[in-house]
Amino acid sequence: MKGMKSETVKNAAISALVGATLVAGVITLAPRGGEDVTEPAPGPAARGMAAVGAGAPASPAELTALIADRERWLRAHPRDEESWAVLGSAYTERGRWLADAAYYPRAEAALRRSLAVLPASAGNVDALVGLAALANARQDFTAARSWGESARKRKPKRWTVYPALIDAYHGLGDYPAAVKALETLQKLRPGAQTMGRTAQSNRYQGWREDAAAAAYNAAAVAETPTEKAAALHRMGELSWERGEPAEAMGHYDEALRLVRDHHPSLAGRARALAALGRTEEAFRDYQAALGRAALPEYVLEAGELYESLGLDGDAATRYEQLRAKAGTTGVNDALVLGLLEADHGDPGEAVRLLEAEWARKHRSVYVADALGWALYRAGRAREALPYAKRAMDQGLRSALFAYHRGEIERSLKQLGPARRHLAEALRINPYFSPLLAPVAEDALEAIGEPPGGGPKKVADEEVADEEVMPVGVADPPPLPSPLPSPSPSSLPSSLPSSSPSSSPSSSPGEAGGD
Repeated sequence: MKGMKSETVKNAAISALVGATLVAGVITLAPRGGEDVTEPAPGPAARGMAAVGAGAPASPAELTALIADRERWLRAHPRDEESWAVLGSAYTERGRWLADAAYYPRAEAALRRSLAVLPASAGNVDALVGLAALANARQDFTAARSWGESARKRKPKRWTVYPALIDAYHGLGDYPAAVKALETLQKLRPGAQTMGRTAQSNRYQGWREDAAAAAYNAAAVAETPTEKAAALHRMGELSWERGEPAEAMGHYDEALRLVRDHHPSLAGRARALAALGRTEEAFRDYQAALGRAALPEYVLEAGELYESLGLDGDAATRYEQLRAKAGTTGVNDALVLGLLEADHGDPGEAVRLLEAEWARKHRSVYVADALGWALYRAGRAREALPYAKRAMDQGLRSALFAYHRGEIERSLKQLGPARRHLAEALRINPYFSPLLAPVAEDALEAIGEPPGGGPKKVADEEVADEEVMPVGVADPPPLPSPLPSPSPSSLPSSLPSSSPSSSPSSSPGEAGGD
């Protein structure tokens, strides 16, 4: 590759970091030694390259500058497969951060162009991991797993492979595989990002103290404002899930002091403010979050807050906004749409959407819970209960999951289990939903106190009817002990004119001559 020849540039850390992938909001660059490479001019692009080389999130401004820099370079050097991978991954991250799926076809075009220049069979693993991350962003977890496993087969010690694989396994509900991938990542790349993923893994398994410790460590060792804001947001989410809105808000505030437009923290703070009765401020923060990224979950949360206050017209506007966008972006929003239809629309449509997700092998605890709830809302409570059990048996301490299961059991006259799970929902987080938390309180009161007659009478009441598990809803395999926290714009003119396939589901064998 033609470029700067000086030994200073050649030996600079930035020079060694040219193979790019995006993993869960972080573009990561894998070392590709032995070649001269181009260094962005000092400024946001160089800072973005330096941040991603360390596995840290790049800020929106740095991403914008990095995209512009690589576009300019590729117009003059269209055979630079590494820069195509950088550009494709940066497009994915930009689209993810802005909730703008228009960036995803650009990302796929750039990543496939990288493979066209240098196939995966010749060593272009970075483009494979970029395609895995893109599939995750589109919520196509089966494709993401295929791309990621293809990359791992070729470069099992390339640490950038594992975050994309972990996300894919989580989306598929394959939590044991996610744990194994995380264990490998911990060995290959300890640091703030890996600590954050350790927190996430422990959270999924219900180990809240371990999750909190790992999240704290991630925040403590984070180096850039963007990386620290992400870590603080994670701490806020864990506090919120424990039913501590004031503590959660403190973490969100800290994140927003570092990154003013950190929309996940704006939405989190809105949720906490609503729980504390500060609804005007909550609406302000929801509006600010939606102004930065109109993510479906933000739209649904804002609509439910409106509905909880009796503002049905405003709520309906939000719900229709969500429906209108569905199916137009190339992103799979079936989970959020299923919850929307189950509670605010057509439960039968919710069942259709979520059964299709289950058939695609998207069997996370979130899909299990949502499908169970949709079946219940459609009048199919007996079919719903095994899915509700599957959602909770993984270990995640979710007030919403416990509430859903309790209501399903109550409808089946299983009053002992229903009482236990409704009480559990309110114990985990009494503010879990502005709409449903009051309903949970009323349902628990309607069931009443346990019967008299001592422990045997209570035990007899709590014997649930035997349920037949539907196909594919078997108990998940056991998981190991908690994991410890590791120690502390347009395309360039040189792109192909033909539009690439918009589906990331094509197998790795269809790209790059592999």
